[in-house]
Amino acid sequence: MTAPSAPAPRTGEPDTVEPDTGGPRSGAPGAASIGTPSAAAWSAPATIIGYHASHEQLPPSELLTAVQRAESAGFDAAMCSDHLAPWTRAQGHSGFAWSWLGAALASTDFSLGLVTAPGQRYHPVVVAQAVATLGEMFPGRFWAALGSGEALNEHVTGEPWPDKAHRQRRLRESVDVMRRLLHGELVSLDGAVRVHEARVWSLPRIAPPMIAAAASAPTAAWAAEWADGLITVAAEPETAAEILDAYRGAGGRGGATLQIHLSLADSEHEALSIARDQWGHSGVPSSMVWDIEQPESFEELARPTEENLRQAVIVADSSERLAERIDAVARGFDGVYLHHVGKAQIPFLEKAERELLPMLRERWGRTGGGRP
Repeated sequence: MTAPSAPAPRTGEPDTVEPDTGGPRSGAPGAASIGTPSAAAWSAPATIIGYHASHEQLPPSELLTAVQRAESAGFDAAMCSDHLAPWTRAQGHSGFAWSWLGAALASTDFSLGLVTAPGQRYHPVVVAQAVATLGEMFPGRFWAALGSGEALNEHVTGEPWPDKAHRQRRLRESVDVMRRLLHGELVSLDGAVRVHEARVWSLPRIAPPMIAAAASAPTAAWAAEWADGLITVAAEPETAAEILDAYRGAGGRGGATLQIHLSLADSEHEALSIARDQWGHSGVPSSMVWDIEQPESFEELARPTEENLRQAVIVADSSERLAERIDAVARGFDGVYLHHVGKAQIPFLEKAERELLPMLRERWGRTGGGRP
């Protein structure tokens, strides 16, 4: 795993560049020095090893305890999902990520971010206000990764679920709207997204980075034009490399980070059973995932064979083997966010503190824990 940067902002005050959408609104509180952070500003000087908090699997109170334990265990940063519904009924939860993030940022010291989807369930003006609030309260510690969403979470508005081309157009317009609002502008738009004379009043001094959440090489290449960085998910080296190459090949800037689903247990049989119970939906064909509306439908369509599970989740019976697999899939990325797919997060975090994190840092030439 190479390159020293990651799309998780460090605690501190990053440099800024002038926004390319015009100057901030005159007299706007805090607008005078708002800009888009340069890549160097929110790059860490060493590889980030982060923790992924899955709202689909635990009640928010337990997940808050887990993210606090992740920091004390030595993880450098954390991220979370932003779901209205779990993938399956076996997961059974979906707390409101934005409320949880306020509590998580207030009770930890490392950086946190989330993957979210402006455009349907969330109007981009509302997302911009949420981003601004967290950015103002916790300078340099929050980032947002933006994707086009899944029907699982978005269908509840009653609006038709659009095809991918329209979803990408809507996302691109949402990104522009959010950036202009974070620069202090008065914004109106009549397009795939409709905005009428919106502004965000409580602004951060430094606008948090907006990175692209991309699950495929074509999407990564498409996002390279607008994103401050990339986050993707993969468990196989070939898939991860293809997405990273597409983003960099299209001129993508900033850090590139990889989320990795994993299942660690005392035996491969037990680890595979955990993955089948909690991440069996990964066997749904990728062409269908974005259009399914209910957890029950994911359960019906899932094919949680051993082959399908191993393509989505790193299954391991020892920290040493897990570290080896993580190292192989993460090569070329600037950071990783590790998601143990089991519900027993505290035992995983304790094992990560004792074994997995030291092994990864030894492989990547780092010592100690905490933010780099």
